[in-house]
Amino acid sequence: MFIIRNALRCIARSKGRNILIGIIVLVIATSCCVGLSIRQASESAKKEALETLSVTATISFDRQSMMNDMRGNRGNGTKQGDGERPSFDREQFQEMMGGATALTLEEYQVYAGAESIKDFYYSSTVSLNGTENFEPVSTDTETSNDTQSSEKGESFEGMMPQGGGQGDFRMGMMMGMSGMSQGDFTIVGYSSDSAMTSFVDGTAHVTEGNAFDEGTSEYDCIISEELSAYNSIATGDEIELSNPNNEEEIYTLTVVGIYSDPSANENSFSPMGFSSSDPANKIYMSYTALESIVNSSEENSQTVTDSDTGRQYETALSSSLSATYVFADAESYYLFEEEARELGLDESYTISSSDISSFESSLAPLKTLSTMAGWFLLVILIIGAVILIVLNIFSVRERKYEIGVLTAMGMKKVKVALQFMTELFAVTLIAVIIGVVIGGVSAVPVTNALLENQITSQQTQFDKVESNFGRPGSMSGMPDGMVSDMGTPPDMFSGGGFMGDMFPQAADYISEVNSAMNLTVVLQMLLIALGLTVVAGAASMLFIMRYEPLKILANRD
Repeated sequence: MFIIRNALRCIARSKGRNILIGIIVLVIATSCCVGLSIRQASESAKKEALETLSVTATISFDRQSMMNDMRGNRGNGTKQGDGERPSFDREQFQEMMGGATALTLEEYQVYAGAESIKDFYYSSTVSLNGTENFEPVSTDTETSNDTQSSEKGESFEGMMPQGGGQGDFRMGMMMGMSGMSQGDFTIVGYSSDSAMTSFVDGTAHVTEGNAFDEGTSEYDCIISEELSAYNSIATGDEIELSNPNNEEEIYTLTVVGIYSDPSANENSFSPMGFSSSDPANKIYMSYTALESIVNSSEENSQTVTDSDTGRQYETALSSSLSATYVFADAESYYLFEEEARELGLDESYTISSSDISSFESSLAPLKTLSTMAGWFLLVILIIGAVILIVLNIFSVRERKYEIGVLTAMGMKKVKVALQFMTELFAVTLIAVIIGVVIGGVSAVPVTNALLENQITSQQTQFDKVESNFGRPGSMSGMPDGMVSDMGTPPDMFSGGGFMGDMFPQAADYISEVNSAMNLTVVLQMLLIALGLTVVAGAASMLFIMRYEPLKILANRD
């Protein structure tokens, strides 16, 4: 108790010195509080975003892993110039790609049995031609169905998907390589209402009639408002579609509803003039009904020889299956990898989530800011500790006579040192409390200002890279006429894939934090105050332990 009372008297007696120490500690405390708050805000924003994140995932063939395995297996090389360059084993590549079969629905359903799965849905995509009474929406001057079909049959349409994801791309590649024609319309069959995500999230909605029944085998469908107006089709009317590989193979569908999808306006163009890539030419029906069409086409399949290439192919319709797994949270998604492997998923397939990828990309500026705040905090603490050590050493030297008197009176040097540390801790604690208040008030605006600056820097860097390639930002590499027709859709081609690789764009970053200060930061600041006191006090203790009281009193000037 004597040490505390004496320490408080000494603080009151040496106001100037203690005010200077307090100001220094206040600056250190405020800076540390802001730095800790930024790091805490980063963790809080990440946690909040994860809690609201809807996570979906797909399973696809791991082509990159296959290529890495091939590179690792190369043993022999061929001489080229002065160096030796490994040869590419085309036969091995063709063999491995030939064995890369797509997963069947039954296999997808096996993995859907994992405990981490919240929901599972799938869809199938088929390309069909129109008929004389039902034509695709087109801006071409020639609208003849035969002309369009002929042109499209040679153009590998479908390689440029619009909202169909990798399924449309795989189908286009498959049909293009086999010589089969791509149709005028993209028919998508959904397994359930939850699979129709644009309708679930409210982006699209039925404006007339109603949607087809979930899981129905009836050939009921819904078409876009634009396609309905273009062909003067109303609900209850029937439309006829044909197999692009066999025009005599006709399928009659009943239009039970007409839908509106405003998001299609952002992508309302047909790359290279392909009508099936136009969102207006998408027709939706149940998966069961569409599979019935595919099965019927297989039963009536014929072998045809292409007149140009001489290749033979079957006229049966080709469908592309796409399956999506839904998880309650990100943790369940990470668990799914292990569960799927236990259920028999081969290592040649990979599990990926565009939601997780987008989420991680959105955190990039916040992570960078958090890292910078960490280094800033470390530098401030080091500089602050050095300053406090120096000031404390000078304080001890100035009060050398006081130390000599106290020790000559019988007070142990340890207690003298403890008194000095108590003085320093009291001053530091008061300054830290004030610093926490100032830092707590300014943490959120400072964090948001720095975060905005970081996002601007990220976007500027992205735009600079794009300009180096001669691409104007997110509308990279696209003809001026096409860009002017499209406008500047914010989310176009996001999510990767073929088009995503051609037209990259910046992520939708987390741009604001709502809270940065909490009990964790307060406790960390108290630990910092204690740490600074111990470090600075330890230096002064070394000097105090070296002093001899009699020499101090004898040598006093």
